[in-house]
Amino acid sequence: MGGEPKKYDFQQGEILLFDKELEWTSFDLVKKVRNRLTKAIGVKKLKVGHAGTLDPKASGLMILCTGKATKKIESLQAEVKEYVATMKLGATTPSFDLETEEDAFFPTDHINLAVITQALENFMGEQLQVPPLFSAVKIDGKRAYEHARKGEEVKLNAKLIRFYELEVLSFNGVELTIRVVCSKGTYIRSLARDLGQALNSGAYLIGLRRTKIGDYQVSEAMTIDYFLENLNLFVTN
Repeated sequence: MGGEPKKYDFQQGEILLFDKELEWTSFDLVKKVRNRLTKAIGVKKLKVGHAGTLDPKASGLMILCTGKATKKIESLQAEVKEYVATMKLGATTPSFDLETEEDAFFPTDHINLAVITQALENFMGEQLQVPPLFSAVKIDGKRAYEHARKGEEVKLNAKLIRFYELEVLSFNGVELTIRVVCSKGTYIRSLARDLGQALNSGAYLIGLRRTKIGDYQVSEAMTIDYFLENLNLFVTN
């Protein structure tokens, strides 16, 4: 983050790139930025929105838009995304990630790199994917996770998504890390579930980092701490 910070006109509209920390919700980030910006520029209201959520257990690139740039959110949401995902093989959880405890266990002795590569090839292209029950998908006016946390059985409709690239980065027999390039609306947690089943085993997500949205890269993003510490330098006089 060297050099003089760029000056922003937040009311006219800016696109801000953030590297979201673990445990923050997407709304946490939007709320923190909006509250501090309104005070810094001396206004009561300022439009701030994000161009795609990240789960609390995920880190990486989030795009926030301010002012008139919020009109670009829909087109930014439609961009292709890139993630680095780490999965644990041989077990599952109800949420398909670390939010819930392991609930079932499966053999992994038959799984090797060749088997994984073949399974991933079968996921390439368009397919119907069922979202996780622990997700923000709305069912009868309520978020799916509200039903899930009450132990209620609900049916989620499959959605058409697309995988453009699936590349194995590392595999140690239990943990698998892959690079995923996919369309809007893809759940990487669902990919973990589906891949586990395709391997005649189980799998759930233990790490997720979003690295790209369209042409925007996480290497260009700033942390929320850096932004808040330098806010007075970003604001135009």
